[in-house]
Parts: sequence; structure tokens; C-alpha cells
Amino acid sequence: MSLFLVPRRRPRSLYDSVSEGSAAVVISAYSSSFGLASRLLAEPVRTHVRNVYALVRVADEIVDNPDPALGTGPRATMLDWLQEDVRHALRTGYSGNLVVHAFARSAIRCGIGEDIIDPFFASMRMDLETTVHTPESFDRYVYGSAEVVGLMCLRVFLAGTDDAAAGYDRLAPGARRLGAAFQKLNFLRDLAEDHDTLGRRYFPGLAVDRFCDADRDRILDDIDADLAAAAAVVPDLPTSSRRAVRVAHATFAELAARLRATPAAEIRRSRVRVPDTVKLRIVAGAMRGGRA
Repeated sequence: MSLFLVPRRRPRSLYDSVSEGSAAVVISAYSSSFGLASRLLAEPVRTHVRNVYALVRVADEIVDNPDPALGTGPRATMLDWLQEDVRHALRTGYSGNLVVHAFARSAIRCGIGEDIIDPFFASMRMDLETTVHTPESFDRYVYGSAEVVGLMCLRVFLAGTDDAAAGYDRLAPGARRLGAAFQKLNFLRDLAEDHDTLGRRYFPGLAVDRFCDADRDRILDDIDADLAAAAAVVPDLPTSSRRAVRVAHATFAELAARLRATPAAEIRRSRVRVPDTVKLRIVAGAMRGGRA
């Protein structure tokens, strides 16, 4: 109990440091692409973004854990507990869950509120309840699962900058489009696993068993439009985050190009990825000061 008697304006504690270290471990284990790009973020932006993504990964693991013995009911309960823990931590600044504690520290400092946190959890619940999407449910899902994550990161990027509120309003549409592009690309490259293992059909009206090159190109045309809209606002990001976002954008643009060059039948069977050597080349280009 004595921990809660310490004045709010306290120096960084061991618990804070351990919580942020835990978030970094989650990210390094779950996302090699993100891990590479995040190294180009300046501090404290890098730590805050890792804290955000770690919470996202934990929630995603709850709904996507492949253990068939973990039914929908227990997953829904775990998700409810996680969301309530986040709400409590936003009010108090503390959580007994290390990842939630790290997220709350960043959310409080950067202005990430429940207005964009709640839609994220709503989309996670959709994965427990919805297996076939309509255009309307697809848009809601992509907004909550990906676009709001882009908005969370934008809050982090702009925290402490001059006129952050105006910058957020100006850059938010691009952040949403980038998040949407990333999510749709993941849906496309994970088409086989989502359909065959998890029983999900994300793209409205898509007959996965008859997936063809025309379907692939239609989806990628939409993704390319999202990527183009996002690229237009990247130059306006603060220098502390601009290079990392360019690397992330370039990595997913490379994935889009590889998917377009891959026959639909192959996408239907296996997961297309960007080789690590190519990812390193993209990062190296950014380190040399290129546009990545």
C-alpha cells in the first residue's frame, strides 16, 4: 500500500522502468518489422510508441490465441478485464499489469483518451463475435483495430510540440489511412490463416475459395490509395518520428508490391512476407537520410 502514498510528482520508479521494459520485450517478440522501424524514433517517442503497441499486441493475442481449448467466453472475459484495467490505470496512473501500466503512463502524458481506446476494444470484441463482415462492419472494424492505433501514435508524435491540437486535426486523416492500409495488407497476406484456421472473412463480398487475381488487384488498388494519402502527410510529422514512419510506410508498400506480383492462388495458400534483408535495406536507406 505504501506505493500509493508516494506523491504523484515523483521521479521515474523501478516499477515504471520494468513496465516499459516489459512492453519492449512484447514488441521485440511479436513484430520484427515494427522493432526495426521503432529504433528510428527519438526518445521519448520510441518508448511511448512501444508502450502503445504492446497493449495492442496483448489484446490481439487474447482474441487470436490459436489454442482451441480457450473458448469465446473466457476470451471475452479476459478482454473485459483488460479494458477495465486500462480505464482504471488512466484514472490512477497505476496498474498491476506491467503492459497496462506502461500504456497508461504514455496515454496520460500524450493525451490518448478513451474516445480512441474504446473503439479499439470494440473491434477486438468483433473478432469474437463476427466471422463474415458487411461493408459497414468492415469499416467499423478497421477503424477500431487499426485507424485508432494510428491516431494513438499521432498523439505520441505530437506530444509536447507547439500547437499539437491543430497538428493533430491536420494529420489525423493521414494517420487513419496509414493504419487502414497496414490492416488491409495484413488481411490480404493472412487470407489463408484467417479463413481456414480462424474462420474469418474480413473483406466484404469476397469468396475466399474463389479468390482470383482480379480480387487481389481490387483490394490492392484500395490499399495503394490509402498508402498514397498517408504518404502525403508524412513530411509534416515532427522530425522525431518522420523517419520511422517513412520506413514503416516503405516496408508495407514493398509488401503491397510483392502481393501484387504474387498469383492469387499462392496468396490463398501461403503468407507473403518481406525478407529481412529487404527490411534492412529500407532501414539503411533511412539512416543514410534518403526517403526510405
